[in-house]
Amino acid sequence: MEKTVKQCVIYDRECIGCLECEICDLDPEKICDNCGKCLDIKDDAVIKIDKIIL
Repeated sequence: MEKTVKQCVIYDRECIGCLECEICDLDPEKICDNCGKCLDIKDDAVIKIDKIIL
C-alpha cells in the first residue's frame, strides 16, 4: 500500500502539518471558518438587461 503525500496549498513543498493554511486571512488569531468576508461576497446578484427581444 502506497502512502499518499499531501501537497502544501501555500508553498511549493509537501505538507508538513503546520496548519498555516487554516489561519484566517483577515484575523491571524482566528482559524478560518469559511465566512467569506475575505472574498468580498455580495448577498445579491445583479444582472444588467440591455434589451428584451420578443
